[in-house]
Amino acid sequence: MSAASCLLTEDQFLCSICLDVFTHPVATPCGHNFCKACITDHWDVNVPPNCPNCKKVFSTRPELQVNTFISEMAAQFRLSAQQKASSSSSEQQAAQPGEVPCDVCTGTKVKALKSCLVCLVSYCEAHLKPHLTTSGLKRHQLMDPVKNLEGRMCTKHDKLLELFCKTDQMCVCMFCTVLDHKNHDVVPLREEYEGKKAELGKTEAEVQQMIQKRRLKIQEIKHSVKLSEEQADREVLEGVLVFSALKESVERSQVELMDTIKEKQRKTQKEAEGFIKELEQEISELKKRSTEVEQLSRSEDHLHLLQSFRTLNTAPPTKDWTGVRVSPPSYEGTVVRAVNQLEMKLSNQMKKLLEKKLKRVQQSAVDVTLDPDTAHPKLILSGDGKQVKLGDVWKNLPDNPERFNLCAVVLGKQSFSSGRFYYEVQVKEKTDWDLGVVRRSINRKGSITASPQNGHWTIHLRNENEYLACDGPSVRLSLGSRPEKVGVFVDYEEGLVSFYDVDAAALIYSFTGCCFTEKLYPYFSPGLNDKGKNSAPLIISAVNHTE
Repeated sequence: MSAASCLLTEDQFLCSICLDVFTHPVATPCGHNFCKACITDHWDVNVPPNCPNCKKVFSTRPELQVNTFISEMAAQFRLSAQQKASSSSSEQQAAQPGEVPCDVCTGTKVKALKSCLVCLVSYCEAHLKPHLTTSGLKRHQLMDPVKNLEGRMCTKHDKLLELFCKTDQMCVCMFCTVLDHKNHDVVPLREEYEGKKAELGKTEAEVQQMIQKRRLKIQEIKHSVKLSEEQADREVLEGVLVFSALKESVERSQVELMDTIKEKQRKTQKEAEGFIKELEQEISELKKRSTEVEQLSRSEDHLHLLQSFRTLNTAPPTKDWTGVRVSPPSYEGTVVRAVNQLEMKLSNQMKKLLEKKLKRVQQSAVDVTLDPDTAHPKLILSGDGKQVKLGDVWKNLPDNPERFNLCAVVLGKQSFSSGRFYYEVQVKEKTDWDLGVVRRSINRKGSITASPQNGHWTIHLRNENEYLACDGPSVRLSLGSRPEKVGVFVDYEEGLVSFYDVDAAALIYSFTGCCFTEKLYPYFSPGLNDKGKNSAPLIISAVNHTE
């Protein structure tokens, strides 16, 4: 019989109703075989009785007898299949650390393929087969293998946690909904799972978006570092060139100074040497005459003495040295003149540097317009928001928190909380004005004391030629020329606010070491009219990017 069963296929021993190996197989009059329980249940539901395979209808329910031959064949096949499954399981590789093992395997624990939430057992491929073929087991809920299936049971009622209490935000069993969670908002676990899964999907999308933003920020920071390195290299190169030129200029000026002093000394020495040479020649002539006179005075020859007396009695012709002087050369002012020349060279070099610096900061130019919501009621703003002057009429405007109600001030619409920005303002023909930047939280009502401590980084002109930087304390500025256009530059991260005379390419003043923590706004005050002397407007000018 064993040999015969080996010639038959698995399908020949399966009931077509339960799809499992025959249990108490019986045959219908039409010749088809079924489990006795399966066909009986089928006929209990379907009246009149029929064959599930060929649909043949029977007038009366047939009497069924167990087919002992097929029953023995099925038993033999079941045993063979179990032995084969057992052998197959033993040949499979054991579950690795971290993998869920099969709970049914008795020898080597094979990796589980599924876990059953009804049986609370994990099955390998071989032991899972009944759950895929047996009608009763097919209704069990299978899932990917997990450890600690007991943790999916309610510890209080020993029932499957298959519901979710939204009120208490916890998993519960059916009994929990009747007792501890009565009248709570309870939904099936799958429904809450789908909702939470959707939320997780949204969270994942948000997290991915955050990751992407941070990656972009990393790229931005790296780009900023690269730009900083390039700028640092340019500054170093420019600094080396400038200081090398200055060093050469100083050394050249020193050499020129030394040459000038030495040349004066050489002229003095040459003149002195000429005088000494003449004097030595005269001394030689006088010595010669002295010798002749001495010899003549000792002569006993009366005739010879008398004849030579006229010639030797007078001194030889010589130069009158009474007024001759060798005065040391005057070096007064030599060093001063050399330093002045060097200072002029340094000044020219500084001017070139400032021109380069101004061109560089002008690359950070931004478009600034005036904000009418902040303007004092007497200020008159142009339609394009680029000009402001003080009028005579107090306009009826709402006294909103942003508006200045005592000082004739208006802010720019644009705010800045990072990076660099630059703008230019024409102050031509004005005798009074204030310019700069302020933080958002400054006082706008009543009198204002401008200082960095109060959130102001400004400079102003008073009485036509009195320039002040509103630092703590204020600093009087000495300017080489009267600015007609003022440039305002801010480096937020560096904590720097600088003012430039645009036409002269000169630095007016810099606030350094500032600590900015708020948004910064451009600040404008055209000043009082001063009987018409200061009626010209402040004009926000377009920046001319000169090369």
